[in-house]
Amino acid sequence: MKRSIGMTSLVVAGVGASAMWLSNKPNRIKAENFLRTWKRKIMPTVFEKSEQLPIHKGGHPHPHDIEDNKMVDEGAMYSVKFYNEKIQ
Repeated sequence: MKRSIGMTSLVVAGVGASAMWLSNKPNRIKAENFLRTWKRKIMPTVFEKSEQLPIHKGGHPHPHDIEDNKMVDEGAMYSVKFYNEKIQ
C-alpha cells in the first residue's frame, strides 16, 4: 500500500515539473522540435518514402494483363459484396 502512495506522489511531482518546464515558450519549442525529430527517426514520413516513386502501373492496368485485371476485379467485387451484406 505504501509503495503505491509513493509512486503516485512521484508521478504527480513529475507531471508538475513537466508542466512548469513547458510553461516557458522556448522550452515548448525545444520539446516540439525534439518530438518532431524523434518521430522522423521512428516513423519515416510519406515524403521520405517517395523515393520508391514513380509507380509505373499504379491505377492503370494494361487491358491484356490478365492477372492484374483479375486482381483489380476481385478488389472491386470485395467492396461491392461488403456493401451489399451491410445493406441486407
